[in-house]
Amino acid sequence: MQLGSQEWKTFLIRNALNSGIRINPLEADMMAIHAVELMRWNRKTNLTAIKDSRDIAIKHFIDSVTLVPQIPENASVLDIGTGGGFPGIPIKIMRSDVSVTLADSSHKKISFIKNLIRRLQLRSIEAHHCRIELFRQEIHFQKPFDVITCRAFSSLKNFIRVALPLLSEQGMIIALKGDAVRAEIEALREHAFFQQHNLTIRLEKYALPDIDAKRYMVNIYQQKNDPNSIKHIQD
Repeated sequence: MQLGSQEWKTFLIRNALNSGIRINPLEADMMAIHAVELMRWNRKTNLTAIKDSRDIAIKHFIDSVTLVPQIPENASVLDIGTGGGFPGIPIKIMRSDVSVTLADSSHKKISFIKNLIRRLQLRSIEAHHCRIELFRQEIHFQKPFDVITCRAFSSLKNFIRVALPLLSEQGMIIALKGDAVRAEIEALREHAFFQQHNLTIRLEKYALPDIDAKRYMVNIYQQKNDPNSIKHIQD
């Protein structure tokens, strides 16, 4: 199956629907452009190790858009460690109402993202080359984000540590993780930094088409009046 072809777009739409996500033909066209550009740039710049056309549809695009129903209307979204633009670009393609900021420490990856934003003519979206720990100092940071996401940025512990200072009081952190996330969550309970914050963590299992590996969506909220550092975990 050729990447970006009509067959690929039909495959993407059908398998997303099997996962409960409706991608329309225009959105599939834009994702096809993203996928083709990703592989074109990947020949010279290490953007992704996933190169099979089916895997790109499932592991990059369908995995990314599982976040779409979780994002409130008109939310501001920060995608940390965006890499090849996941999940931020697919989210923006499907949710024109949200504003998206993408951040990555790789200049080459951000160059790709900026080129892609121009190709897709997206609005209310920006990309920044910076270490996320220095985001507040290096970027004109004016307003905390409603949603902060990542797919493969770092450990859950480190992700929460760098995301919390950038999150609005009623905001939500969302990480897409594999099966090792349970051990990461248990490690949070003992870490001194997280004893200082009142967090609710919800762990939701989800499935990707034709993929046996377990996937989890980790939703983290700040609970200002909760006496427990980690309130509860649901599966």
